[in-house]
Amino acid sequence: MRVTNNVILTQEEIIHKIKRIAYQIYESNVEEKEIILAGIESNGYVLAKKLKTVLKKISPIEPILCKVFIDKKNPINDIKTSIPVEDYKNKSVILIDDVLNSGTTLIYGVKHFLNVPLKQFKTAVLVNRNHKKYPVKADFKGISLSTSLKEHVNVVLDNNAFKAVLE
Repeated sequence: MRVTNNVILTQEEIIHKIKRIAYQIYESNVEEKEIILAGIESNGYVLAKKLKTVLKKISPIEPILCKVFIDKKNPINDIKTSIPVEDYKNKSVILIDDVLNSGTTLIYGVKHFLNVPLKQFKTAVLVNRNHKKYPVKADFKGISLSTSLKEHVNVVLDNNAFKAVLE
């Protein structure tokens, strides 16, 4: 029997995970005046915006949002960012996505940022699925989840309805 709409994170749990990740980001960047929160379009960027809100409340760090455009179907295509390279050069950057599944999206995102001298580079995800094809890991994660390859994690980050569902 196949289970559908199995909620693995409720709105309250997602809010808690975002706060915890924000504190971890602050702890690893305590000496920084500003950091770059580079969210992968679309849910990764929504998550980055939520992290920015919490970071502004808990720390003196100025978080700068950066939207990262990656063609998830063909990640080898050029990656674009919403801010110029000069704005994240020699800065601490956190690359953010909602789900780390095979690692494909994250590894190509990492590759893009490694073409620029950075002070520090970390990754953050809400759900880590442990099905990596590439040697990439989440430095900050909300939850680690062992799933089958046939299952899919759908993260919904609408204004008033957050949830993560295993389908």
